[in-house]
Amino acid sequence: MKTLDDKVVVITGAGSGIGRATAVNVAGRGAHLAISDVNEAGLAETVELVKAAGARAVRSDRLDVSDRDAVATYAGAVAEQFGRVNVVMNNAGVSMSGDFEKMTYEEMEWIVGINFWGVVNGTKEFLPHLIASGDGHVVNISSLFGLISMPSQTLYNATKYAVRGFTEALREEMLISKHKVGVTAVHPGGIKTGIVRNGRVTADGDHETLTKFFDKKLARTTSEEAGRVIVRAILRNQPRLLIGADAHALHTVGKLLGARYQDVFAAGAKRIMP
Repeated sequence: MKTLDDKVVVITGAGSGIGRATAVNVAGRGAHLAISDVNEAGLAETVELVKAAGARAVRSDRLDVSDRDAVATYAGAVAEQFGRVNVVMNNAGVSMSGDFEKMTYEEMEWIVGINFWGVVNGTKEFLPHLIASGDGHVVNISSLFGLISMPSQTLYNATKYAVRGFTEALREEMLISKHKVGVTAVHPGGIKTGIVRNGRVTADGDHETLTKFFDKKLARTTSEEAGRVIVRAILRNQPRLLIGADAHALHTVGKLLGARYQDVFAAGAKRIMP
């Protein structure tokens, strides 16, 4: 895929953050857009932004990506409306912070349903349309925490590692089958989004303090920059994309130290985490 002009691009979690920024970027390149989110107010704002940016056409839907039947219905409706699908970006995701011993099963099921099954559902239902297009691409959003692990992020880590493994294996299958579908796993570091603000914490956690810490100390890269490099990765058919200097630095530390990085990160987190 050398251009996004006149391509049909599907983006979940487009009501804010990376999803919105990527949608605006591809709109400016002349794409047709199908965007979704559970946040209808945020989604409505994104619709206006992508129209202003030059999208050829825009479809917007409230969509819970953890609902398999809803995703199946949505994929069929999008394909029927536009006649094809060229790019699917499974971006919708949530955060769940706190020590594992304090986490409830309901909290675990919630994050797994969205972060992992949401990616699987979106990929499964849209893949036949991407293959049929003869010019398709899957973008699945993992995380820096799909490359290294951090305390208080056990289930978030689990879902993002799962997305990474799923996406990399899918790419291998597309190569073996000789389908013209590119696959990219994206690993953002700290991005200026509302993921922590809109996420959940365990019963003993301080959500407000954690949000302030993330916003002031960890979120260094803008959503617009993230959207720009994601689009570039699609056009380069890039298998893996790390976003942000923090993602590159911490991934490198993890590779250099091997399993011992866990000791270093645990000690560092104990000193700096709120």
